[in-house]
Amino acid sequence: MTDPLVIDSIVVRRGSAAVLEGVGLTVGAGEVVGVLGPNGAGKTTLLRAGLGLQPLAGGAVRLAGDDPRRLAPSELARRVGYLPQDRRLAWNLPAWRAASLGAINAPPARARDIAMEALSEVGLSGLSERGVFDMSGGERARVLLARLFATRAPLLLADEPTAGLDPDAQLLAIELLRAEAHRGAAVVLTLHDLGLAARGCDHLLVLHRGRVAAEGPPTTALTPGVLAEVFDLDGGLLDTPSGPVLAARRKGAAA
Repeated sequence: MTDPLVIDSIVVRRGSAAVLEGVGLTVGAGEVVGVLGPNGAGKTTLLRAGLGLQPLAGGAVRLAGDDPRRLAPSELARRVGYLPQDRRLAWNLPAWRAASLGAINAPPARARDIAMEALSEVGLSGLSERGVFDMSGGERARVLLARLFATRAPLLLADEPTAGLDPDAQLLAIELLRAEAHRGAAVVLTLHDLGLAARGCDHLLVLHRGRVAAEGPPTTALTPGVLAEVFDLDGGLLDTPSGPVLAARRKGAAA
């Protein structure tokens, strides 16, 4: 079976500067993979490369075995759903209609049904007719998450899907993304919350200055050494009944 996403030793440059250098990632069906790193490490660039939206200076990307740059837009939309970091919406659409935009390949009536199902998943079924401009920032973020789920694509790429959400909604978002993986989707998300990443992801890729600093299960990828080198943190992951928790402070900070 062909993996939904294979990124093979890609190189991305802006002028003479390397944004990504030899970065690779393979994501199988049913996996939740978190991409971590400080601001500017190349996380969003990696997702854009996976969509075929980022010119490459080296390496290759395959979506279910094919170069995404050679796929028709409708076929690309069938294979991958994308939640960008930029949450701007141009029109005050009802929530159901904004969510239905994810079901781009479905007939209009079916797209509405899919959107309503997705809004129910994110806890907004009672606000389906409300305009997105009349919602709180957290509610609007949930609508966009519903739009991602409405794609029903076998690969979901989510750039900071928990941004703008309260703690309960952050955990809900991770649970829903895991549920999509349980149904067979491959899920890749970027996160800044390291504890949430350790709790919600099967596999982590840590980027630092455009290169892979660590990769593997959370306990392997977020060792005290990696936390110190990449994130300037002293600390580590602690096992708790609720899952891994990050206990750390800024490196060199007073106790």
